[in-house]
Amino acid sequence: MNAMKNRVQLIGNVGNDPEVRTLESGRKLAYLTIATNEKYTNDKGEKVEQTEWHRVTAWGKTAEIIEKYVVKGKEVAVEGKLTHRSYDNKNGEKRYVTEVIVNEILLLSR
Repeated sequence: MNAMKNRVQLIGNVGNDPEVRTLESGRKLAYLTIATNEKYTNDKGEKVEQTEWHRVTAWGKTAEIIEKYVVKGKEVAVEGKLTHRSYDNKNGEKRYVTEVIVNEILLLSR
């Protein structure tokens, strides 16, 4: 049951070309956003489509796969854990980030 305590699975489309960095150690780090869509009918009988954007971060081999094969618009499935962190921006203001740290990615579209 421990593996299920903080587990996120998303299927969606990549919103931008991934940003991939190579750290001094040689390890890769990839950032991207994924859009998930939910369609439903509201109380008035109108069809509504709601899009949620998710910040996704990947390290190591997963980042290398993203760098090689993932582009804007590609449909992917990711699995990872949800994390929250904060940092101070250039103006000294505290910013908060919620992101999915990916440990597995599946490329769905050609």
